[in-house]
Amino acid sequence: MKFTGLTTNTRKNIQLDAGALYKNFNVGTDTPATAAAKLIGATEGGSQISFAPEIRQIAADGVKGPTKGYEVMESVTATLSTNIKEVKPESVKLALAAATVDTTALTGYSKITINDEILDTDYIDNITWIGKISGSNDPVMIVLKNVLCLNGFSFAVADKSEGVVPVTLTAHYDVSDLEDVPVEIYIPDVA
Repeated sequence: MKFTGLTTNTRKNIQLDAGALYKNFNVGTDTPATAAAKLIGATEGGSQISFAPEIRQIAADGVKGPTKGYEVMESVTATLSTNIKEVKPESVKLALAAATVDTTALTGYSKITINDEILDTDYIDNITWIGKISGSNDPVMIVLKNVLCLNGFSFAVADKSEGVVPVTLTAHYDVSDLEDVPVEIYIPDVA
């Protein structure tokens, strides 16, 4: 009996480095050339991707604990948290959720104003994290759909350091298909 999960294939299945974030990436059709324009920008400290299911156990009198087959998936909350290193109008707008960027208000500046309501157009079709797996030239891709930043904008600055814009991006169900969990995960085949 082995006392480790390490095998000769382990080195082919290890996720490497922090990966990159893309806005409205089209899996299967975007190329490195078209994806370059969709890159959100440099991040610091990597990203944390989380899928948290809300599961309800169907209860019955006399049952002493959780019972196999009696769980109901109520919902899934999918989030991606990261620190965006580049302070650009797009990254600030992303953090604000409902904002408008005006490039004509003051020459040489982008003016960002916060809107007082969230419109359907404020949701981003998708945010895609793309990373490398050691045994493949094809990337791992995790897609969050109908994304909005719910934690707001904060900006911490200090001497001898660079500011970052922390964001937590949350995927949302689409009212036109409430059975479709707003997450897709693509893992390449490893030989």
